[in-house]
Amino acid sequence: MLQMIINILIVISGICWSAVYIDSIRIGFKQKTYCMPLFALGLNIAWEGIYSYTDLFIRHSYGAQAFANAAWFLLDIFILTTWFKFAKDEMQGDVEKKYFVPWTILVLIACFVLQILFMVEFGDVEGEKYSAFLQNIAMSITYLYMLNSRRSSKGQSMTIAICKCIGTLTPTIFGTIEGNTFILVTGIICFIFDIIYIFFLHKVIQKEKLAETQTA
Repeated sequence: MLQMIINILIVISGICWSAVYIDSIRIGFKQKTYCMPLFALGLNIAWEGIYSYTDLFIRHSYGAQAFANAAWFLLDIFILTTWFKFAKDEMQGDVEKKYFVPWTILVLIACFVLQILFMVEFGDVEGEKYSAFLQNIAMSITYLYMLNSRRSSKGQSMTIAICKCIGTLTPTIFGTIEGNTFILVTGIICFIFDIIYIFFLHKVIQKEKLAETQTA
């Protein structure tokens, strides 16, 4: 019974994160913008690339999680494409625009190095868990920063916000069931930041809708 509950939570998490990536790609190309902050994207593409490779070619594990990681890695490539295609135009200063490509590459390299260090230090099993929850906290904070810096809902949606929250909350639940205090605490921290993001994004969207009706 317990394993069935865990499997259901894993499926829910997988569906929600897939929705986050697909909606990020859709909105990114539609609005000609990026929908995932660079550090969040870097940590994501590094984690999913490393652990999909580890699952499929080192562990020879062909379960649902392994194929989900591989699928997410491919979706990350499309999200990264929106970053390279549109993000430079949104940079404020000449220096940011001039060093846009080398800065992006540096961040991506740093993210891969950090993910590999987690694997080396804690092993591929524990490193996968711990790095995932720490990077989700970083993601939640960078989304809040993006909302604040843009002062609009550009490149964002309630689908992304809510699915991102549920996508992390569900593994927090089954990690807690397994008795992992680290996952419980980091999951709660992430949930708090996600709720704050959902709240303020909703307020921004409502304000935009009100402004549209007043100008119509």
